[in-house]
Amino acid sequence: MKPALLTLALALAATTARAADWPTFLGPTRDNSSPEKGILAPWPKAGLKKLWDCELGVGYAPPVVAGGKLFHFDRFDDNARVTCRDAATGKPVWKFEYPVEYVDRYGYDSGPRASPVVDGDRVYVHGVEGMVYCLRAADGKEVWKFDTLAKYHFQQNFFGVGSVPVVDGDVLIVPVGGSPKGPRPLDSRDVKPNGTGVVGFDKLTGAVKYATGDELASYSSPVVATVGGKKTGLYFARDGLFGFDPQTGKSLFRYPLRAKPEESVNAANPLVLGDRVLLTECYGPGAVLLDLKDGTPKAVWSDADRDKDEKALMCHWNTPVHAGGFVYGSSGRNTEDAELRCVELKTGEVKWAKRRTTRCTLLLVDGYVVSLAEAGVLTLFKPDPKEYAEVSRFEVPELAYPCWAPPVLADGILYVRGKGRLVALELIPKK
Repeated sequence: MKPALLTLALALAATTARAADWPTFLGPTRDNSSPEKGILAPWPKAGLKKLWDCELGVGYAPPVVAGGKLFHFDRFDDNARVTCRDAATGKPVWKFEYPVEYVDRYGYDSGPRASPVVDGDRVYVHGVEGMVYCLRAADGKEVWKFDTLAKYHFQQNFFGVGSVPVVDGDVLIVPVGGSPKGPRPLDSRDVKPNGTGVVGFDKLTGAVKYATGDELASYSSPVVATVGGKKTGLYFARDGLFGFDPQTGKSLFRYPLRAKPEESVNAANPLVLGDRVLLTECYGPGAVLLDLKDGTPKAVWSDADRDKDEKALMCHWNTPVHAGGFVYGSSGRNTEDAELRCVELKTGEVKWAKRRTTRCTLLLVDGYVVSLAEAGVLTLFKPDPKEYAEVSRFEVPELAYPCWAPPVLADGILYVRGKGRLVALELIPKK
């Protein structure tokens, strides 16, 4: 093999995603599920072994892991910071910073909400203020950047920008939710879109390939899946589900879903299950299961006409998981009223509810569900529609409220974050 070809082959091998990688938000399939096997169950009485931990800045984004490196996005003082570490040891490799002036309107942390996305030899981030950066994964050097606020303009959402981009082929798909320039209306429901709900970039150069969708941005993140025999981009935007061609941006369909109060958001990801998609929110409508097999959304069942106490699933920012025809999710808007629920997918019937769990994020792995509650309590339970079957519980001493980022699993290591700290725990022992 010629030296140039050998170098290229080695580079490609080094940047190809591995089965144990977690390169984007909610994992390789963006649905909170991991293909790894051999987890500890039950856990040791003293809890999971800590491998390392480190200080973080402000923000709510989880890390991602690819090629033995962990990438994190947070904020220190007036700089947004992307950090690369050795995933096994936590040893710093590089960092990249850029200035940011964003101030949260509601007094929450003013750091990033969206995790990085690793694609081959590049890392993409979407800042709370709307900046998109493409960095080299090897050393953190800037490849390109794009200011979505300057180009498309959008009114500041409740808690800043919070959607994680997704890569499809050569396209980086970024929810923007642009609106006409002008003062922010007193009532955010009066903000109008300008046709730039989703923008597709050439992932290598940053050139705009398309802008599509008369949608405003939400805190959900887009997914790309094959539904009805067609590859489709799905974005649970501020006012409902938007379906589009991920390569061209062509609009395919729209399904309206948003609570009536002004201070309401859509935040959980669409959960794609074959030709069906589950949407859920916690401010009013609740959940709906849509059938997309013919390209037009049709409700299989819906919470819309049910009383609040009869709704099946009202997830806040936490995307539910699916196992064996049943969905498990944290239902409830507030810490005090949130509970874990098991819901039959085909009917929307609640099979059980575990109360007083606080708001939790979930991870499906090796026949179990790992739950991280917002005060730092980890639990392990079996996905059983007959009952809540808890196996283990562990209060992570290094974690402090709010633990709102979902857990990440890569190469046997469980990464969990709380206020100002990231902790790496051994979930799958090395053989």
